[in-house]
Amino acid sequence: MRNAIGWAALDKGAPLQRWAFQRRDLLDDDLAVRIEYCGVCSSDISAVRHSGADPLVPGHEMTGSVVAMGPAVTGFRIGDRVAIGNIIDSCGDCPPCRAGRENWCERPVTLTYGSIDPKDAMPTRGGYSSEYVLPAKFTYHVPEGLDPAAVAPLMCAGVTTYVPLKRWGAGPGKRVGVVGMGGLGHLALKIAHHLGAEVVQFTRTMDKAAAARALGADEVVLSTDDQQMAAQKGRFDLILDTVGAPHSLEPYLTALAMDGTLCIVGIPEGDLTVQPLSLIAGAKNIAGAGSGSVGETREMLDFCARHHITADIEILPQQRVNEALDRLARNDVRYRFVLDMTAEDS
Repeated sequence: MRNAIGWAALDKGAPLQRWAFQRRDLLDDDLAVRIEYCGVCSSDISAVRHSGADPLVPGHEMTGSVVAMGPAVTGFRIGDRVAIGNIIDSCGDCPPCRAGRENWCERPVTLTYGSIDPKDAMPTRGGYSSEYVLPAKFTYHVPEGLDPAAVAPLMCAGVTTYVPLKRWGAGPGKRVGVVGMGGLGHLALKIAHHLGAEVVQFTRTMDKAAAARALGADEVVLSTDDQQMAAQKGRFDLILDTVGAPHSLEPYLTALAMDGTLCIVGIPEGDLTVQPLSLIAGAKNIAGAGSGSVGETREMLDFCARHHITADIEILPQQRVNEALDRLARNDVRYRFVLDMTAEDS
């Protein structure tokens, strides 16, 4: 077994504290990765708040360096800078896996944390830790020329927004709306802009307008202004809703053009309510998206490398992990916290 040190919630909702644990010895197709940076996602907060007694080590968007390899691994070398996302394995044999859509594995997928890994029967522990062991297939090279710390959030927020933007045809001649401007939303702006779409940011406060335009928005709409929202009727081919708090979908369904799609990638707590006529009138669609396959993740990283896209981040030493979680819960970050997992106690 391989020794690791992580930051764990030992009880539901408890502050994270240092915790020693073990990862499996390398299987033939495994890599061991020394974690250097790990992003802090709002889903980490939800997991900590709802975790049970089993120690929970969060973190599912990370970059680091390869320190050991199984004998069957090809395509990597010791010292390579690599990235890991929220999926670390799948069955490889169900219809989604055979179709190259491993993120919808019917087994289901093995998540970076919060799963039981079928290969070793151990609970998976996340990237708020010193080392990670996983199959090489689900490990990705960090693109040359991009800051590894700012690449880490691409492994969650980046791929979660890239996949639906590509799937629903964001590009020249298309008008795309983005709801919310946090960890997901700010990357959605960058990616939609570089895909060539006309991009509109919906925001509750106009003090974000200049920042939205700097990130790639062509226009900013105040979602709390009834007159501005009424003027959006029928304008959008695609609206990407990144908000993780409860809110009404009706204004955004109204803003869709005929056959338009409202895609939800944020995860608000509670049920969503939609008036049926909001979908029937104009043959509109409501959809969801989450994460990406191995191929889509590689494609996203290649796209971001070509366009020099990374997350806007604030780096904190790992010892300030609870501060990062508390501030993120208050939305006090622009736009993603990344923990420096190499920082030593001062």
